Amino acid sequence: MEGLLSAMQQRPGLYVAASSLMFRVVHRLLQTLPRPKVVEQDAFRAWKWRNLSVSLVHSLLTGSWAIACVIFWPEMLHQIYATFTPFSYQLICVSTGYFVQDACDIIFSGYARGSWEFLLHHVMVIWCFLYALFTRHYVAGAVIALFVEVNSVFLHTRLMLKLAGLQSSPLFTLNKFLNLFTYVAFRLSAQFYLTWYIVHNYSWLDHGGFFLATMVLMNTMILIYFYRLLRADFFSSRTSHHPVHNGSTKFLKD
Repeated sequence: MEGLLSAMQQRPGLYVAASSLMFRVVHRLLQTLPRPKVVEQDAFRAWKWRNLSVSLVHSLLTGSWAIACVIFWPEMLHQIYATFTPFSYQLICVSTGYFVQDACDIIFSGYARGSWEFLLHHVMVIWCFLYALFTRHYVAGAVIALFVEVNSVFLHTRLMLKLAGLQSSPLFTLNKFLNLFTYVAFRLSAQFYLTWYIVHNYSWLDHGGFFLATMVLMNTMILIYFYRLLRADFFSSRTSHHPVHNGSTKFLKD
């Protein structure tokens, strides 16, 4: 394991590229699975379903992986700046590769204009994760940041159910409450904990201003998303939903 860590540290970019290729293979394989007819009838919906399917695989993998990291090495919760293990370093390599792949998928599929918020999020994640990989600092912080993927499992499931027209199903109702709970327990909590850590240790952290500015921007984004989620799932008085055509409707409108 130490040999693998040494190899990854010497060429983290190579391992990120390999991870990106792996998720592209997953993307291809998932295309062979059947999709709801309502999804197949619209090009954007079909692409979005494929994109979300890969994102769901990433969330299931990295969310559980991040939780396992802190269960076996709980010191990562407190020693965010310098603590990491081969297991956690490999996690960040894999996750960075996914975000690179997903950003490329959005751009080269022609839906970047309607998904610019996701692209901005991906750029921020990629530059923070690459910094952690190349400097070996904040790797534990990146692991904690991936707690949000536990919530992303339910967030992606929610969007896929809506694409399939299952907003009135019991499964959607159950997922709606699980999504709300995990949004607070894993997404908001992880982000705010990392922000507190940076503020509390700002005087000695390397590039503390850079990471604080990034966290403030990401916190603003996730609070806006949280407002949209509450409005759409719990306070909306309308049962109809906006159709999606040619990528003109943003992801988060759903």
